[in-house]
Amino acid sequence: MPGHCGMKSLALVAICWSLLQTAPPDTEIYLASLATTGDALTIGTPINISNSPGYDNQPSFTPDGASVLFTSVRGTRKPDPANSAATGSDIYRYDIGAQRLTQLTDTPESEYSPTVTPDGLHVSTIRVEADGTQRLWRFTIDGKNPELVLADVKPVGYHAWIDEHTLALFVLGTPATLQLADTRSGKAEIVARDIGRSIQKIPGGGISFVSRRAAESGQPPILVISELAAGTRAITPLVNAPGADADVAWTPGGLLLLASGDKLYGWRRGDREMKVVGDLSAVGLSGATRLAVSPGGDRIAVVARPR
Repeated sequence: MPGHCGMKSLALVAICWSLLQTAPPDTEIYLASLATTGDALTIGTPINISNSPGYDNQPSFTPDGASVLFTSVRGTRKPDPANSAATGSDIYRYDIGAQRLTQLTDTPESEYSPTVTPDGLHVSTIRVEADGTQRLWRFTIDGKNPELVLADVKPVGYHAWIDEHTLALFVLGTPATLQLADTRSGKAEIVARDIGRSIQKIPGGGISFVSRRAAESGQPPILVISELAAGTRAITPLVNAPGADADVAWTPGGLLLLASGDKLYGWRRGDREMKVVGDLSAVGLSGATRLAVSPGGDRIAVVARPR
C-alpha cells in the first residue's frame, strides 16, 4: 500500500493507511546486481527502473527472474476510487533483458502488491475497489481478466502465497492480524495479532512476519521477526530487528535481509542477531525501505528515495 506507516503504532495502521492515501511518498525502484560471499554482499551499480515522480513501490520478481513487477502511481492518470483527493495505482512490469517498462493493469480501481501466483499463470494483487473495499484479486499474467480470489476476507493489506491454495494475509484492523486463508473454502483464520506489513515466504520453510514485543519502561518496543509453520500453525521467533520499521526479504540461500539507516542487515539461522552485510549509501541509495531478491539470488530491487 502507499507509504509505510511503520511499526510505531501497528494498532493504528488502518488510520495511518487512510491518511497516507492523500500523500503517497516519492519513491523509486532501483535494480542492481547482487553477489553473496558468505554473509557479505556486493551490490552493483543501481539503475532506476520505475523512473517516475511519485509513488513507485512493492517490487517482486517473476519466478524466472526475468522481470520485476511493481506498483506505480503516475501523475493524474486516474482517481483513486477510495479517495477522490488521491491518485490511483496500476501494476507495471520491467523486463530486465530488454530494459523495457510495460503497464500491466489498466483499470478504474487501484492495484497494489503484485505477486505471480504459484501456478505461474496469474498475478495476484490487493485491489482497492470502487467503494474502498480492499480484497485479494488476480489477473491473468498479461494483466487482463480480473477475478476475485477471496470474497469474504477484508480489508486485506498484503499477502504471500504458501502453496496454490493457501495464503498468509496481513488484514488491517485494530490490531492488524496475520491470517491464513484457503482459496477453496474462501475462509481465513487468525494466527497472530499486532503484526507489521512484511510477510515473506521463507525458502524451504514457512512464512516470516514481524511483530512487536514490549520493552522495558521508557524504551521503544522491540521488533521481532518470527516464522509461521503453515501446517502446524507453530510460531517461532527468529531474531530481533533493528530500527523502527522492518521490511525484509530472503535470498534463495536463506539469508534474511533488512534495510535500516542505509545499511543492509543480514541474518542466518544460528546467528544470535542481525549484522551489517552491505552499505546502500556506497552505491548512492538512501532512505531504503522495501527489498526484493531475484529467485536466482543474483539481483536485488530496492525501494529508495529518488537520487
